[in-house]
Amino acid sequence: MRKIALPEEGIETLYGAHDANLKHIESMLNVAIRTQGSELTVQGDPGDEQRAQHIFEQLRALMAEGYTLANGDVKTAAQLLVEDADVDLRDYFLKGGQWQGTRRRVNPKSVNQRRYLDAIQQFDIVFGVGPAGTGKTYLAMAQAVHYLVAKKVSRIILARPAVEAGEKLGFLPGDLQEKINPYLRPLYDALFDMMDSEKAGRLIERGVIEVAPLAFMRGRTLNDAFVILDEAQNTTSEQRQMFLTRLGFGTKAVVTGDITQIDLPNARMSGMVEALKIVKDVEGIGFVYFDEKDVVRHKLVQQIVKAYETFTNGSRSSG
Repeated sequence: MRKIALPEEGIETLYGAHDANLKHIESMLNVAIRTQGSELTVQGDPGDEQRAQHIFEQLRALMAEGYTLANGDVKTAAQLLVEDADVDLRDYFLKGGQWQGTRRRVNPKSVNQRRYLDAIQQFDIVFGVGPAGTGKTYLAMAQAVHYLVAKKVSRIILARPAVEAGEKLGFLPGDLQEKINPYLRPLYDALFDMMDSEKAGRLIERGVIEVAPLAFMRGRTLNDAFVILDEAQNTTSEQRQMFLTRLGFGTKAVVTGDITQIDLPNARMSGMVEALKIVKDVEGIGFVYFDEKDVVRHKLVQQIVKAYETFTNGSRSSG
C-alpha cells in the first residue's frame, strides 16, 4: 500500500468528475485507489502500485511547474506512462501547449504523436501513416499555423487528391468549386479549429493559405511554404512523384494517409504505398507510423480500428 500526497489546488480536475480519472487509472493498472482530501492511498500488486505512484508523481511535478490540468490530461498522462515508463510528461504538456497563432492548446497525446511533432521540426519531408483519429492532419495543421505566424514560412498549402469511395467529380452537382469543396472540407475544418475563422478567411482570400485539390499543384514550384498533403493513400504513383518534385527552397511538407483505406479505382497501386518503399532510405525524410493506441477519438474508435486490423490480417493469412 502506498500513500501519495497531492497539491490541493487543481485536485478536482486531477480526480475528474465523480473520480472518473482515478477509476480510469484503477482499471488500467488493476489497483484500488482511495482518497482522503488531497491524499491518495493506492493498493494492489507492488509493481502496479509503483506505476500508479509514478503517474501521480509526474502529474504533481507538472502542476508544480505551473501547468493547469485540462479535461482529459490525466487520462492522456496515464496512457503515455503505461506505454513508456520513461516518458517525461513535460515533453508532452509543457513543450507543446498554446502555440503562437493557434486557438487551441496543442499537446501530443501519445508517444507517436510526440515523435511526429519532433519529426516535423527535424525533417523537411515527413510521412505520417496510420488510421483515422490519430491526429495526423490536426497536428500537421497546428504546426503549419505555428510556422506561418512565426514567419518561418510565407504561406500554407493544403492539398488532397479528389478521390473518395469510388465517386467521380463529374457525377456530382454544381460547378468545379462546389464539386471540390466536399473533398477539402476536413482540411478547412482543421484550419478553422486552429485559427479565428475571419482571420483564416482573409488569409485564404489573399492566397497566403491555399486549400486545393492535388491536381492544382501540377507545374508549380512551392517555395517558402508549409505543404500538407492529406489522404495521400489515394494518390496515384504519378501524382505522388509530381507532388514530391514540386517542393522548392524553404519548404516543409507533411504527407498523411491511411494505407488500409485506399479508394483508388481499378485496384491501382497507391502512390503513398509505393513512395514509402522508394524513399525509405532517403536521408532527410522522416517516417512516423501510428496505430490504434494513438487514436484520440471516442474509445470505441480504438476498438474498431483494432478489430478491422485483426480481421484484415486474418484474411491475408488465410488467403
